[in-house]
Amino acid sequence: MQRREFSQTALSAFSTAALAATLPLSAQAQGKPPAEGSEYLALDKPAATEAAAGKIEVVEFFWYNCPHCNAFEPQLEAWIAKAPKDVAVRRVPVAFRPDFEPQQRLYYVLEALGKVEALHKKVFYAIHVEKQSLNTAELIAAWAQKQGLDKAKFSELYNSFPVNLKARKATQLQDAFKVDGVPALGVAGRYYTSGSLAGTMERALTVTDYLIGLARKGK
Repeated sequence: MQRREFSQTALSAFSTAALAATLPLSAQAQGKPPAEGSEYLALDKPAATEAAAGKIEVVEFFWYNCPHCNAFEPQLEAWIAKAPKDVAVRRVPVAFRPDFEPQQRLYYVLEALGKVEALHKKVFYAIHVEKQSLNTAELIAAWAQKQGLDKAKFSELYNSFPVNLKARKATQLQDAFKVDGVPALGVAGRYYTSGSLAGTMERALTVTDYLIGLARKGK
């Protein structure tokens, strides 16, 4: 979903465009190396990474309410399962507007509780299948309680300094990568690709593999 497209009309138009973008790209068909400036961008100034020494960090920028992020999740999980051992994947929830912040905090509370693996996909399911509105602290806390989490502890973490700090750093990172839509991928703090750039998220993962190779070679 593009940063500027949040009205229902724009979302419908974007979905149509995204469907058209699933057609094979000529560069993809030809097996050409990804092109800088069209399929990926190189950052002028490297962004901060959190990966351990010797690891190449891949960041997925996402928003729980984004239907394209929801659709991309199974592809990303399959890619992560096959990723090389020197690759570390980090999910970063974006906040293009202040009303995105509750879901940023939701993700980081799940992370603090060690519940991302168990509940990350369930958040997507609640929003996109069950049509729940998880866009306020109260609604999110009520949902978390239904998942078996202690509501008081969840709310305490939700409002805690560490979660607030992580949400702020997430927004700073999205700005460093100049994220203009989600889902999108950052590689080694130096490269950026997305479905809009690559044509499809499937192609974006192929581009990511290529960028990991560049980072591995120190290029």
